[in-house]
Amino acid sequence: MAISQDYLQELSQRTDIIELVSGYVQLRRRGRTYTGLCPFHSEKTASFVVYPENSSFYCFGCGAGGDAITFVRKINNLDYIEAVRFLASRAGMPMPDERDDAGKIKRRILEMNKDTARFFAAQLNTDEGRQARGYLRGRALSDATIRHFGLGYSPDGYYTTREYLKKLGYTEEEMLAGGIIKRGQRGGTYDFFHGRVMFPIIDLRGNVIAFGGRRMGEEGGPKYLNSGDTPVFKKSRNMFALNFAKKSKSRRYILCEGYMDAIALHQAGFDTAVAPLGTAFTPEQARLLSNYADELVLSYDSDEAGQKATRRAIGLLANEPMKVSILTVQGAKDPDEFIKKYGPDRFRMLLDGCSNAIEYELARAKAKYDLTKPDGQVGYLKDAIGILAGRITPTERDVYAGRIAEETNVEKKAVLTQLESQVRARDRKAKREREKELMQEGIASQIKVPYTQGGQKALGVAFAEQQLMAAAIREPQMLEKIAQRVTPEQFIAPEMAEVYRLLLQKHAQGDAIELSQLSGELPESTIALLSRILAQNYDVGFTEQDVDLYLERLEDSVPKSLEAAQMSGEQLEDYLKKLREKRR
Repeated sequence: MAISQDYLQELSQRTDIIELVSGYVQLRRRGRTYTGLCPFHSEKTASFVVYPENSSFYCFGCGAGGDAITFVRKINNLDYIEAVRFLASRAGMPMPDERDDAGKIKRRILEMNKDTARFFAAQLNTDEGRQARGYLRGRALSDATIRHFGLGYSPDGYYTTREYLKKLGYTEEEMLAGGIIKRGQRGGTYDFFHGRVMFPIIDLRGNVIAFGGRRMGEEGGPKYLNSGDTPVFKKSRNMFALNFAKKSKSRRYILCEGYMDAIALHQAGFDTAVAPLGTAFTPEQARLLSNYADELVLSYDSDEAGQKATRRAIGLLANEPMKVSILTVQGAKDPDEFIKKYGPDRFRMLLDGCSNAIEYELARAKAKYDLTKPDGQVGYLKDAIGILAGRITPTERDVYAGRIAEETNVEKKAVLTQLESQVRARDRKAKREREKELMQEGIASQIKVPYTQGGQKALGVAFAEQQLMAAAIREPQMLEKIAQRVTPEQFIAPEMAEVYRLLLQKHAQGDAIELSQLSGELPESTIALLSRILAQNYDVGFTEQDVDLYLERLEDSVPKSLEAAQMSGEQLEDYLKKLREKRR
């Protein structure tokens, strides 16, 4: 049976890999990933990791890895089609031979979401919606703001929304696909949102693609409940209120923690406020905002959780072409309370005077030390140089070096000398750190290259090939750059050459480049290898400079590799003998 790429992409979006794996493995959250004991081999220390952002898993103990389809195949001993059918049934999707065009379900979900949003908005003005209206007015939201954002109320019942949509002609399968209802353990369905203030999520084209719901009391489940990924919605790739912010003339955007924070700022006249969608800020959202903003102001709470989120966002934004500023609110717990106390003009002054990312990190470092004591000065100087050695301009380094020199009573020339030394060391380390990790951790033994390609010398080339394929999957726009400079025939690792050919084919056809799109067309061992490569690069962003570095490694090696491949056995032995002598 032929399965289209659209179908696989839709199935991937509708499969929550954490929920899937949790049915077989007890998972514990660790930052952005989940870990547990591997179900595919016996172990006492958890080495099995699930990556929700790209819907994959990898075991660092036994090397098993892949996407949701791969997991189902291995855990249930199914073939590929059976695994797809298993997941499709679980997601309420008919198989390709049982359904019409994939776009039909997307159109129906968008129509259904629009009708659902209208229903929730109407419910807000009923007697049952009195508590929800009271909550919104208690947050000082005007009727105009409530209408502008389409806020509403989901009735406090388990079937009200479902029955309303049925009267409009929508089926339970469509409601399940759109996340409006859920299936219970006994097989029945119920409203996913009930008894909550509702926030429609609207995309840049004006479509209602999902919902967020906020409880009004202290009980009743989590404070916020958000739609899961559906065929029309992926939470890591959208932003709340970006549909309004993009219309603003301002290029200074404000990143808030939640929906209410963003809405309050819009009401106060700050119409570029946006917020994530029930998850931590993601690399995809950072790239999305860089298309609209010249400056991004991080407006998180001042508590430890908020500061942790700020530091994480700074790291994600390091490679984006935006100025990053950090808002410090004093005299109030958040911007909404500050504006209510002091007014929007004072808040605008805060925005104009907020610190940049460098000043924020230097201030945090400085607060750790007593600068009246020599050891405090030395400690602060060491931390500060580590901060300044990051990706900042030479001018910024010079300015901040002068400031640090004054704060620590050290000559500016000495600060610059240490800084330049650290910059050079960091640059050298950045160029080879991933390859060094391979060699030191024994991962190099997992890189398989033909004997004729030069043995140990080829490991660096094979590593560069793996990194290029990881970059192409993580950042599909990089594929065109790679294709302009190397061909699959120049690869020395057969598995990566096969992956490269498939990626080029999918790119030419306009298909999505995701692990879920590859698992049916590559051997299971290759999918496991790709999963390992992606796992090793999970927290690492790929820049143009990174890709250039790996391409140069391949280009420099190609003539020698091809020459070696064409040698006779006697010539090859002589060639390798000379290489060994050269190494000695």
